[in-house]
Amino acid sequence: MRPPIAALVVLLLVVAVVTVIGLDGIQAARVPQAVLNGEQQIAADTALSMRTAIDVEAGSVHRTANTYPATSTSTPTTTLKALTSARKAVVGSALLDARTGKLLAAGGKSVPLAGVNIARTASGHGVIPPRLVTAGGTRELLYFAKLTVPAQQDDANQDQLVNRPDRQWLLAVSEALPVLTTYGDGRTAKVLDASGTALATTSRGTAAPAAADSGLPATAARAANESGSDTDASGSLLGTTTGSRRTVAGWAQVASATGPGSTDDLGLVVFTSRAVPVTTSATDYLPFALKAAGALAGVALLLGLALHFSVQRPLLRLYLSAGRLARGATEDSPAALEELYRPVPVHGFGEMARIGRALESLRRQLLGENGPEEIRARRGPGYRALAVVSVVVVACWAAPMVFVLNRADAATAVPAPVLADQQTRTEIATNRIRQSLDQSYTDLTETAALLPGTSRSAQAKVLRRALADHKSYRSLYLLDSSGGITLRVGEAPLRTLVHVPQGGGITTVNTSGRIPAIAAYAQVRAVKGKTSAAGVVLFGEINVKALNSLLTRPKLGSVWVTDRNHEVLAASVGYRAFQSLPDSGLTRLARSTQGAPGTTGTATSAVLRTSSGPSVNAAAPLAQSGPTARLGWHVVTAEPAAALQIPAMQAQQRTMLAGILGLTLSALCLGWLHVLVIRPLRAVAVLVERLAGGDRRTVLHPVNHDEIGSVTRSLELIRQALAERDRAARSGHAAGLSQPLRENTLQR
Repeated sequence: MRPPIAALVVLLLVVAVVTVIGLDGIQAARVPQAVLNGEQQIAADTALSMRTAIDVEAGSVHRTANTYPATSTSTPTTTLKALTSARKAVVGSALLDARTGKLLAAGGKSVPLAGVNIARTASGHGVIPPRLVTAGGTRELLYFAKLTVPAQQDDANQDQLVNRPDRQWLLAVSEALPVLTTYGDGRTAKVLDASGTALATTSRGTAAPAAADSGLPATAARAANESGSDTDASGSLLGTTTGSRRTVAGWAQVASATGPGSTDDLGLVVFTSRAVPVTTSATDYLPFALKAAGALAGVALLLGLALHFSVQRPLLRLYLSAGRLARGATEDSPAALEELYRPVPVHGFGEMARIGRALESLRRQLLGENGPEEIRARRGPGYRALAVVSVVVVACWAAPMVFVLNRADAATAVPAPVLADQQTRTEIATNRIRQSLDQSYTDLTETAALLPGTSRSAQAKVLRRALADHKSYRSLYLLDSSGGITLRVGEAPLRTLVHVPQGGGITTVNTSGRIPAIAAYAQVRAVKGKTSAAGVVLFGEINVKALNSLLTRPKLGSVWVTDRNHEVLAASVGYRAFQSLPDSGLTRLARSTQGAPGTTGTATSAVLRTSSGPSVNAAAPLAQSGPTARLGWHVVTAEPAAALQIPAMQAQQRTMLAGILGLTLSALCLGWLHVLVIRPLRAVAVLVERLAGGDRRTVLHPVNHDEIGSVTRSLELIRQALAERDRAARSGHAAGLSQPLRENTLQR
């Protein structure tokens, strides 16, 4: 009986303390933590885009060298020209002997190879990671690729061919750093090296960082160095306050998050910053927390006292009364018999009062003053009603906490910088998808250029190699002029739209089914005088899982890629192919990005009300140029405001949590009391009334070893004594059994 009541009081007091600690822990700073987190994630997203661009370029250099059709007549000069003529970003190039390091051919500007061990670099396996080098006072990236070229023959007409080892060459290409794209008006982005020196700087809008914040890049570089070079660590910084604005900065390493990567050793750090408006006044939630905690503490003490005086004390007295009646009925000592002459007091109400009245009737029956009598249960509230009232009392405190107090206004709770950050991150995600699709198209175009003039078996070999090199493709196939597939490698195509488009680009090849089918396509040119191509258009169906993986980013929320009809093609969350967006507000937001007819539209953002609370949403058109510009696709994001560290939302969450926690714990404790005390009391009340009414056959078994179990054991002893007396009365010895009690009664 005592543990549920004590637990109820203690747990409600704990909830009161937690309410004070939780609400007092909300840091309503002049710059919300959500703004700092947003800038950190923007830096991380930008770093990811740069890492992807470097990885793609390194892989492209490797594939170009790997697919080069080298022959024994290939010379270093012609080979270098063939490998680099189509690469517009090349600043300088060099072809070296992999064994000796000797320069065989060079093009463009001089390649800075000082400090590069050519033999060791060429001896590695797989793609050689790029290096950050200095050329003419500027920092460049140096990409490498290995080539195996058949050995030259001195005289092609000689009768005896001399077996010579293949020539091992190393291609070195120097390129400028990838172009750093900055999103968000007023933001500045920099690429830093390990020492904090800015290698590239871009800005958008009227970005004018204060001179006092010039030390932030160096601070970011130090923080990145302390976290290690092989992690994708990120962070945020606060700068100085100028007037009503303060500089917020984010940094992130250009390193792989899934293990060793080609950019880990570069030591590059992306640094972003912008000035945001500061909050003029900070909200203090401590006074509210103290009031709420004080009210709950009062409720806890009130319920504890009510349960103590209405349940605990009456039950203890009932336990004592039942025990002394049992002793009087079973023991022959004068002290035990004396207990039968003390009336049983009736305490409490409901079941407790019913048991008390029945015990008094049993006491008189033991004395022989009366026989069995039916005790009618009086109508009125019982202890079950007391438990319900107790829950209602706690609910009167919890309901306002959950539904009324500290409610955040969706229109004003989300700071404008947080909404702008969501739009910026959506634009970055859009650019990442566009780059992936553009790269798929570029790679497919390069593959298509290798097909004309070759046999069917050679074309199949080219397609299989392309499928192995490009993990984003699930299937590659050639279509003839009628739309039939003439050659295929990979999985079965998902296409249901049979058409042969002109030119090249990105398209969808189905409009229904379980999996959206997105494909890149390119024309296969015919070559005069050579074997005709096996098809006219090369299609590469893109694995939608690869697109889905690009959409998952921390604290960006749910992300969807939709077509021009706003049907979902890819998403970071579970979805049905070609379904509509889960909320009509998101569809309206996507439509609002569309500009005038013939224009690509602009990104937009808004706070929408949903069934689970306010949500921070943004939408952006997929592309403004390139092979995806004609698609009319959009990227839509939605992040619950509750997941962001916004003071108003945090206060609402923690207030609701305190209310739910208080109501849940009180219901559990009172349910515990109901199971251990109230329900057994109701059962005992029925049994004792039946016993007082003359039922001597029903054996009373104690269920638990507690106060109610002791009362049940005492009632069983009383039942046995009454049953023995009844048996004696039926055998003619009733007078002898009751005579001493009657004499003692007269003497008293």
